[in-house]
Amino acid sequence: MRTLTRRLLLPGMTTLALAATACSTAAPTGATGTASAPTAAAARTDDGARELDVNAVPQEPAAPTALARTRADGGRPEKAPLQVASYDRASGRAVISKAAPASPASRAPSASASSPGRSAAPDAPVAVGDVIASAPVPGAPDGLLAKVTEVVGKTGRGTEVKTASTTLAAALGNDTADGKVPVDPAAFRVEPLMKGVTVSWAKPGGVRSGPHGAQLPLGNLRLDVDAAVDTAEGAPASAGASVSGFVQLAPEVEFSYDGGPGAAPGGAFLGMSGDWSSQWELAGRAAASTGTPRRIPFARLHSDPVIQVGPVPVVVNLDLTCYVQVEADGRVTLDVRQDVKGGFRVGGGYAAGRGWTPVSTSTVRSTPVKAEVSAAGKVRAAVGAEASVGLYGAVGVTADFAPYLRGEADAGATASGDGKAAAAGSWAVHGGFDLSGRLRFGLSLFGTPAFAHDVPLGSLNREWPLARGRATS
Repeated sequence: MRTLTRRLLLPGMTTLALAATACSTAAPTGATGTASAPTAAAARTDDGARELDVNAVPQEPAAPTALARTRADGGRPEKAPLQVASYDRASGRAVISKAAPASPASRAPSASASSPGRSAAPDAPVAVGDVIASAPVPGAPDGLLAKVTEVVGKTGRGTEVKTASTTLAAALGNDTADGKVPVDPAAFRVEPLMKGVTVSWAKPGGVRSGPHGAQLPLGNLRLDVDAAVDTAEGAPASAGASVSGFVQLAPEVEFSYDGGPGAAPGGAFLGMSGDWSSQWELAGRAAASTGTPRRIPFARLHSDPVIQVGPVPVVVNLDLTCYVQVEADGRVTLDVRQDVKGGFRVGGGYAAGRGWTPVSTSTVRSTPVKAEVSAAGKVRAAVGAEASVGLYGAVGVTADFAPYLRGEADAGATASGDGKAAAAGSWAVHGGFDLSGRLRFGLSLFGTPAFAHDVPLGSLNREWPLARGRATS
């Protein structure tokens, strides 16, 4: 089997840094990639397979919807002046037409590849056996990966065909591809789930948006939240609970494929990685008892980035739900501040003979933290994200990443990362993170054997002391 090597650079560590890895895989896990204009350039290996470039596709409204096609005589995938005019998921019928000229109403690029099959009727744009790999089109908002099973005939909009589901192996054949591409932060659709949520982002070209866009590094998306949280029953008005702060992300999609000599690919990888930072404050007497965490989602995000693998567009579906989670015994009025920076990586790698293996790593570091508690008690607070990564609408990887702070105090101590105290008693502050998730059936879209059941990523938890001591009045 041909081998691919992926290199991932994670942020540097300090004395409070943590690098943790669970369930690493020997399957192809990618190489460092950078975004550039889509290209079908490919090097050829000794066995005739091509090494396809992997690039981000700019989601520009003026770009025409193109189609790549391989004729029934067994040629390789090539772009063609065609497009998927419409698709009906229930019946599997699609209409293929000539590509419209570039206009503001045009959609993102798409392409198709095909395997050998019967020749089409005269003037038919596709033949039975063609594999269509398309970017989002009308009727297929998650993109389309399908095989033509019948050419029905001409319509007023183009040629109608019947299709059936297929795999990336049918589109990519024995070629190889390996890359990592950033996700355009402006392409995320953000749905605030509570009042007080604002969105900012910065992208190449000097384009920035939102109240904090000018402060962001390129490629970053920031969500600010400032909202009230349920207060513990019986708490005075002065102990009203609230959460404020931000989560900042720079996500990247990792994709690799090794066609191998057989019907199934020799290797594959799909995952998401990126930089993470969060600064947030939770204040008041929150209504969440110890042992019963209260999770408060504050924003839901979705994006369908298209990555160009040679001539074939691969649609990746990303979903993120950002949340605050609180555990407190209800007896303490608290003021918790947390500043976390680091990186994460989740995904699944496939190797022939081994099957799918989960990958989950995280590196985070904590900067000065403060946790003030006005009465004896415990608190654990996190700002995290639930994430899912899929292909063409089928979820492949899910993960839950939650950096947290845990504080405990007795006799009304003030627990502070700077070593200051204002009351008698002992205190301690800990930082940490939880990372969990699973691999899903949707990864079989690579053309690998289907899962019998979900494969857990494993629960990765690390915690380290930030400060502790005994306060004196």
